[in-house]
Amino acid sequence: MKIGVLGSGTVAQTLAAGLMKHGHQVKIGSRSPEKLAEWAAQNSGATTGTFADAAKFGELLILAVKGNVAAEALRLAGTESLKGKPVADACNPIEDAPPVKGVLPFFTGPNESLMERLQHEFPEAHLVKAFNSVGTPRMVDPQYAAGKPTMFICGNNEAAKKAVGVIIEELGWEVADMGSAEAARAIEPLCRLWCIPGFLHNQWTHAFKLLQQ
Repeated sequence: MKIGVLGSGTVAQTLAAGLMKHGHQVKIGSRSPEKLAEWAAQNSGATTGTFADAAKFGELLILAVKGNVAAEALRLAGTESLKGKPVADACNPIEDAPPVKGVLPFFTGPNESLMERLQHEFPEAHLVKAFNSVGTPRMVDPQYAAGKPTMFICGNNEAAKKAVGVIIEELGWEVADMGSAEAARAIEPLCRLWCIPGFLHNQWTHAFKLLQQ
């Protein structure tokens, strides 16, 4: 599959490299593509460009930027290039402020989510919350004695969730579909929970697992 990754940070680079490893064609886009020159040189076959380039290229897109610039990144990607495409939203609504006793501040309230805001502004895209509740060291092909960790997803379009779910499983995860976009109100705060052991105890390699009977 052709996948466009919107973002130039660690999450975007990790997912782009992992998807290439699993046989996908990837174009990674940034507001400033020159930021990606070193990464591209280290990843044979990688192509880079602007947000618009990556969005136009991808049959499926991954949005992996800071939460406070997520909407701007999608605007730069272009409405026509978003239309009808699954967009895996890996963003979290983290304030530009330090954690309080290990808890990150969010710029959203408890009864809203960043993904809902984005879906409202970009109704032509099929957003799917994913990849927001684990750190990059275990994001691709995670290995745990307890088995595959769980990636929680949600979104309003069933076909888009299925497409994103296939990618998630290829990267070594099991998928737990939590339903419609409103579920992002619960999934996004998993980022805060995941980060607490890191900030308090410098533990950054854990992941969530949903146990079912």
